[in-house]
Amino acid sequence: MSSQVRGGTRWKRFAVVMVPSLAATAAIGVGLAQGALAASFAISGQEFKVTTDKLEGTEFVQYGSVDQGKDLEGKPFAAPVAVSGFDTAKITNMCQSVVTPVLGLGDITLRLEAGKAAAKSGADADKVQAKDIYLDVSYLDADAEFKRIDIGVAAGGLPKYDGGQGIQPNTKANPNGFAQRADEVVLTNVKQKAWATTAATFKLPDLKLSLHRGTEKECFQD
Repeated sequence: MSSQVRGGTRWKRFAVVMVPSLAATAAIGVGLAQGALAASFAISGQEFKVTTDKLEGTEFVQYGSVDQGKDLEGKPFAAPVAVSGFDTAKITNMCQSVVTPVLGLGDITLRLEAGKAAAKSGADADKVQAKDIYLDVSYLDADAEFKRIDIGVAAGGLPKYDGGQGIQPNTKANPNGFAQRADEVVLTNVKQKAWATTAATFKLPDLKLSLHRGTEKECFQD
């Protein structure tokens, strides 16, 4: 399942949800009781999809938490998430999509693309770049390679270096809960579902946004 590769660990078909599905209901209850909110804002009632050819990140951290918001009917809900944080991230060929039901029109897919030229050029200037980025993820499927990884760290002990990445500022999580961290990570062939993304800076070269009827233009199909 894993092997040592150039001082790191490679995981094929890395698929992570930090809160197992069988424990999801209990996790939501515990998370709310602890005030464990991953995003620093009330999330929308729409999960979105993301694909990338490659994500190169530094100071990777991941821990479990709970997002809270209201669905499209205005009913409160909570969702267990794996919060993935990076000090820096460089992303090649990113696609993001979300589907919204519109009265009289049916499903409308909003599709956003950026960093596509980097797939050919490989140049950092063509990549999507982010600083202090956190992703509230419900599903992730990718090939992953980690360098200097620690698995089973208590979430409260995540900052490996002074001033490094830890629990997202202005949010809460159980400091004794399961977490992992790595100095560097490369994710390839990424498919992801998420509830929220926050970043200190987010640069998107060659940004394209489009609207499409139906769901055929989602970044990937379930």
